[in-house]
Amino acid sequence: RKALQPASKATHFCKAHAKVLRGVILGLLGVAYLCYFIAACYLNFQRALALVVMTAVAAFFICWDIFKKHCGAKVLLLLRPAGKCFQKSWPWLRWLLWVALLAGLIVWLVLDTGRNPEQLISLGGFCFLVLFLFACSKHHGAVSWRAVFWGLGLEFLLGLFVLRTTPGIQAFQWLGDQVQYFLSYTTAGSSFVFGNTLIEEVFAFQTLPIIVFFSCVMSILYYLGVMQWLILKISWLLQVSMGTTPTETLSVAGNIFVGQTEAPLLVRPYLADMTLSEIHAVMSGGFSTIAGSVMGAYISFGIDAASLIAASVMAAPCALAMAKLVYPEVEESKFKGKASIRLSRGEEQNILEAASNGAATSVGLVANIAANLIAFLAVLEFINAALRWFGEMVDIEGLTFQVICSYVLMPVAFLMGADWADSPVVAELLGIKIFLNEFVAYQQLAAYKKNRLMGLEEWDGTRKQWISERAESITTFALCGFANLSSIGITLGGLTSMVPQRKGDFASVVLRALLTGICVSMLNACLAGLLHVPTQVGDCPTFFSTTNFSSTSYTMYTCCKQLFASSVFQNGTLSFKGPWAEQAESVFWLRECCVYYNHTSCAG
Repeated sequence: RKALQPASKATHFCKAHAKVLRGVILGLLGVAYLCYFIAACYLNFQRALALVVMTAVAAFFICWDIFKKHCGAKVLLLLRPAGKCFQKSWPWLRWLLWVALLAGLIVWLVLDTGRNPEQLISLGGFCFLVLFLFACSKHHGAVSWRAVFWGLGLEFLLGLFVLRTTPGIQAFQWLGDQVQYFLSYTTAGSSFVFGNTLIEEVFAFQTLPIIVFFSCVMSILYYLGVMQWLILKISWLLQVSMGTTPTETLSVAGNIFVGQTEAPLLVRPYLADMTLSEIHAVMSGGFSTIAGSVMGAYISFGIDAASLIAASVMAAPCALAMAKLVYPEVEESKFKGKASIRLSRGEEQNILEAASNGAATSVGLVANIAANLIAFLAVLEFINAALRWFGEMVDIEGLTFQVICSYVLMPVAFLMGADWADSPVVAELLGIKIFLNEFVAYQQLAAYKKNRLMGLEEWDGTRKQWISERAESITTFALCGFANLSSIGITLGGLTSMVPQRKGDFASVVLRALLTGICVSMLNACLAGLLHVPTQVGDCPTFFSTTNFSSTSYTMYTCCKQLFASSVFQNGTLSFKGPWAEQAESVFWLRECCVYYNHTSCAG
C-alpha cells in the first residue's frame, strides 16, 4: 500500500485537475504547432502553402465553434429584430432573388455557350433528365421545390468552382495528386506480401490492396472522430439550405466518403421511424455515389482523381434534390425540426484496434469485388458469345451486349454532351455500368484513356480506339455511382439486416431509388459537359523541334493532325498553309508523322 500511495495520489490529482491539465497539454501542443508552422513558413512559404490552407480551415472552424458556444446566444438575441424584419420582407424578397439569379444564369449561359455551342446539348440533356424524373414522381403536387432548386444550385456552384475557377481547379487537382501520392504507400505493404512481380503484372495484387489500405485509414479517421465531424458539417449545410430532415441528410452526406451499406449505419437507430420519402433519399444517396475505398482503385486504373472527387461531392446535393423530386414527403417526419442527431465513434478501444478492424473489414469487400469481376466478366463473355451466335443466324456479324448498349443508350450519351462519334463508346460504358457494374466500366474507360495518351490513331478500321477529352470527362462523371442492378440486392440486404421489420418498405422504393441514382450520375455528367473547357494545344512547331519522335503521345497526335491539315499536295509539289509554311523543317516533321499515322499527304 505504501508503495502504491504516490501513484494513487498522482491519479487522484490528475482526476481532480483534469480540466486544467487538459488545457495545459492542449496549450503546449498549440504552442509547439505554432512554432513549427512559423518555421515552415519562414523556410519556404511556397512549400508550406498546403499547410497554411489546412491550418486556416482548421482555425476557422475551431474559432467558429468557440464563438458559437460563448457568444452564439447573445448574437442571436441582437439579430432578432433584424430577423423579424427580414421575415416580413422575405415573401417579395425571395421572388426578387430568384429573378436575379435566373437572369444572371441566362446571361452567363448566353455568353459562355456562345464560344462553345455544343455545351447547349449538355444543358438540354440536364433539363430533360430533371423533367423525366418529375414525370416519374410519386406525388407531383407534393414536391418541395426549395429542396430541388437548392440541391441543383449547390451542385451547379460546386461544378462551377471545380471545373471553371482557377482556385477550384488547382485545389481539386492538388487534392487528386495528394490522394494518388497517398495511395502509392500501398505498394510498401503489397510488395512485401506478394512481391514486386505480382503487383506490377497482376491486377488483383496491384489494385485490390489499395482498398485494404484505404479502409484501414477510414477506420482510423472514424475512431478519431474526423469523419463524423466532416460529415456533420456537410450535412448541416445541406439541411439548412434544402430544408431536409437531419437523418436523410446525414446519410447522403456520409455517402460522399463511404459506401451504400456503410452510410445508413450513421442513422441506424433512426431507420425504424423514418418515412418512405426519407428511406428513398437514403437509398438514392447510396446509388448516386461511390465509396472512398473503391475510388482509390479507380484512381489506380488511371482515371482522373480530381474528377472522381468532384463527382462524389457534387452528387450529394443532387441526389438529395432528385430524391425529393421523385419521392416527395407526404408523411409527418418524426425528425422534422430536430436540430441534429448524435453520431457514435465506434466500439474500438484504441487506434490500433481501429486500424486492424478497418483492414479486416475490407477483406470481405475485396473478395466481393474479385468474385464479382470474375463472375460479371465471364457472364459478359457468355452473353456476347450467345448474341454473336443468334446474330449469325440472320447474317448479323459481331452482335454483342456492348453493341446493343451503344445503340440503345446512344441518344442518352449524346444528350449528356458527348460528340456523336464518341456517343456509341460512351453509351457502351454506360450500359456496362448499369447492367453489370461501374468497376468493369471504369476499367474499359481507363483502356480508352491509355490509348489516347499513347497517341494511337483514333480509328482502327471501324473500331474507335479512344474518345475525346470532353467525352472522357463526361463518362467519368456518368459512371461515378453504385446505381446498377446488382446493387439492388446489396442495398436491400444491408438495410434489411439493420431493420428487418421494414423489409417491405425497402423493397417498395428501391427501384425508384435506383432510377434516381442513375439519373443523378447522368445529371453530373451533363454538368461536366456544360462546364468542360477544352485543353488548349501548345505551340506545335516548338513541340516538334524539341521531340525526338521515338514514341507517340496525344500531343504528337494532335500536332501531326494539324500538320496534315495544313499540307497541300498539288502537281507533285508539297506545300504548307498557315504557320507551318514558315517552318523550314515542316517536310521533315511530316515525314516523321507519317511513320506513325496515315494521311493522304503521306502518299506523296
